[in-house]
Amino acid sequence: MRHGPSITITLLFLLFLAPVAAYPGDRITGRGFATRSEVFARHGMAATSQPLATQAALHILRQGGSAVDAAIAANAVLGLTEPTGSGIGGDLFAMVWDPAARKLYGFNGSGRSPRSLTLAEFKKRGLDKIPAHGPLPVSVPGVVDGWFELHGRFGKLPMEKVLAPAIGYAREGFPLSELIAYYWGRSVPILERWEGFSDVFMPGGRAPRKGEIFRNPALASTYERLAREGRDLFYKGDMARTMDSFMKRVGGFLSYEDLAAHHGEWVDPVSTNYRGYDVWELPPNGQGIAALQILNILEGYDIAGMGFGSADYIHVFVEAKKLAFADRARFYADPEFNTIPVATLISKPYAARRRALINMKRAARVVPAGEPDALEEGDTVYLTTADESGMMVSLIQSNYRGMGSGLSPDGLGFIFQDRGELFDLTEGRANSYAPGKRPFHTIIPAFITRDGEPFLSFGVMGGATQPQAHAQIVINIVDFGMNLQEAGDAPRILHSGSSQPTGEEMQAGGVVSLETGTPYASIRDLVQRGHEMTWQVGPYGGYQAIGWNPETGVYAGASESRKDGHAAGY
Repeated sequence: MRHGPSITITLLFLLFLAPVAAYPGDRITGRGFATRSEVFARHGMAATSQPLATQAALHILRQGGSAVDAAIAANAVLGLTEPTGSGIGGDLFAMVWDPAARKLYGFNGSGRSPRSLTLAEFKKRGLDKIPAHGPLPVSVPGVVDGWFELHGRFGKLPMEKVLAPAIGYAREGFPLSELIAYYWGRSVPILERWEGFSDVFMPGGRAPRKGEIFRNPALASTYERLAREGRDLFYKGDMARTMDSFMKRVGGFLSYEDLAAHHGEWVDPVSTNYRGYDVWELPPNGQGIAALQILNILEGYDIAGMGFGSADYIHVFVEAKKLAFADRARFYADPEFNTIPVATLISKPYAARRRALINMKRAARVVPAGEPDALEEGDTVYLTTADESGMMVSLIQSNYRGMGSGLSPDGLGFIFQDRGELFDLTEGRANSYAPGKRPFHTIIPAFITRDGEPFLSFGVMGGATQPQAHAQIVINIVDFGMNLQEAGDAPRILHSGSSQPTGEEMQAGGVVSLETGTPYASIRDLVQRGHEMTWQVGPYGGYQAIGWNPETGVYAGASESRKDGHAAGY
């Protein structure tokens, strides 16, 4: 006998979700799910996924460095302490609030595919999808260029000082945290077969364990040389030649010419107004505007009246996400190869048309992309910094899948990213593979202004989770009145299985995952509306935020309790 979608909810799942009071502790203040208070400071603030990175950022701020200097310092430390999600073999995106110009700047630091690798080569190999590891998914690393572009425009301290904390930790070693040790251990069986990986990331022939000291002298030397000799060492100098010869040896396609041709791009962030708050994202090839599309659709509902954790709220959120992600699958790609109707996609009239497709009583199983003219995985680091002048930085950086491709070039101490996996190998689509093209990107920084003043620099790492979580953070603050820490600690909604820019299409409505703390009555109601529910461990992202209060001149910081997050100021 068929019982419908409820059959997918196991007894174990219900037992996990039923105890809605399973919170971190009995706090005196704040909501029941809050793990800690916000952090407040006047002169500077940093929020990252690793305490050592946060401390490095504060060290730079105390030396008179700008928020950009502090962000680069933190990112460099994360490339060492959290290689499971970051490193100079990956890409970078950032937004910078410049208090002097009273303007928000955007930077797209994503790299392009190798010019010698063609779609015909994939077909010759009989591939219908780009592999997750090895040489084929490797694209040009954009981080180093991004650091120097940001520093050249907004930096104050010399790069020798900015990279000094990371160099020190790489030489002397640092104790591994529990969460990173867990992800590192999971990566080793997958990546140990790839050239160079075990030499750097498996000291003693295994993954380092929690509390053990890990050193990366090769990365220390790389950072030292970059600080002295500059950006072109990586893209046009000895390091570029080392990467070129390494890739030739392992059967790869990334070349010296690809590296020498690389350049990041300063871009104008785009925004929508959600109930008086201007929410800013970067335009494609990233997925940031999906968060804006979700918010525009949801603005037509009384979200506050529905209540946090209610079945009505979760239902409309998931349905709005499905609609936004259908457009994401069809339109989001490298704008140098496509005309992307960004202004229409994030417009209120278009949102109204899409909103009309939502049935409050039934979950959609198939959702078409809109007609504007008429990925589930990914490990990343997000960080945010702010300085005494009022400059604020929202920065995100990633290898894509955890520790990336697994390939570590000779003597340089990092791993090449595998971001090229996110191309579509079907011809004629927006995100179809082409030489010299930027792949669809999941990593997105975010920013909020209010009445022309900076309000919040924030982001949430985690593949396709990111735009969903961005929208939830905004809703938690604006509709549900949460503070910055509560907005991040609140149980999250995650829908998986939407159509993808890599060509997959949603056929059965996907699945909904809800964190502990969601009322059972809401789950039961959602099942009755046709949602397939599931239980997942760990895909809910990693949040950091810094808010600014112009009346008091005080920063507020919040960090991710699901990770090793740390917000601190002075």
